[in-house]
Order: sequence, then C-alpha cells, then structure tokens
Amino acid sequence: MTLPRILVLNGPNLNMLGTREPAHYGHATLADAEALVAATAARLGYSVDTLQSNHEGVLIDRLHAARGVNVGLVINPGGLTHTSVALRDAITASELPTVEVHVSNVHARDEFRRHSYISGIAVAVIAGAGIAGYGFGVEILAQRRADAAASALKEQP
Repeated sequence: MTLPRILVLNGPNLNMLGTREPAHYGHATLADAEALVAATAARLGYSVDTLQSNHEGVLIDRLHAARGVNVGLVINPGGLTHTSVALRDAITASELPTVEVHVSNVHARDEFRRHSYISGIAVAVIAGAGIAGYGFGVEILAQRRADAAASALKEQP
C-alpha cells in the first residue's frame, strides 16, 4: 500500500536554519525540521516529500507537480511570504490544503513581516512555535483528512 504523501516546502534562506539569526530562529536546522516532519508523518500513516529552494520558480514548479500527487502542503515560504503573488497562485492551482508555517513569530517582528500573501488561502497558520510548527502542520493536515473521511462515511446511505 502506498502511503498518502504530504509536500513540505521551504523557501529562501531556510537552508540557513540553525546558523542564521538564532535569536529569531533558534538552533534547530532544516534537517532537524525535516526529520521531525518525517517522523510525525510516519506516525500518522503518511510519507513526505521535502524541498527547500532559494528560487521562487523551483518552488512553483514543484507545486505544479504536486497537483493530484500530494494530499496536503506544509510550507514555510520564508521571505516570499510577504512578496509573492506567483507563489500564492501556484498554491491555489495545486488544490492542496495548505498549512503555512513560520519558525519565528512574524507578528512580533518587522511591520512588513505581518503581511502574508499565503495566509488567506491556508487552512491554518502556525507562527512562533519553532520547528515544532512543521510537525503541527502535518498533524493538522492528517486530522482534516480523517475528519473529511469520517464525514463522508456518515453521509453514505
């Protein structure tokens, strides 16, 4: 049996987790976040596909490829959160339920970080939970799928 796949995308500079501004982002690395996601997904009966890119087009291409393949998206768009309509449009086109994750509390930081092009299309937004937010994102997507399946069973005659 093939496990349903959740896509986890990380945008620009997230490859620097653990070394870049640890006062804001902590000491956990992207590899730590990916290991947490994989363990959480496995516990819930899912597998994960992960990608980090500093290039917007790479993330958009991966979202296009995810349509009909992945069952959900956990994304930390990094700085693209505040600038990219194109990334938002690609998420919408993917038709994936999306959880937006930020390691730091973006609402307690610079004014420009308080605006997200992604939040309006996300089923949940997690900010300030450190890398634990990635695991929470997977849990949210799994719970939504379980709830939808239970609801569909109730509607059957």
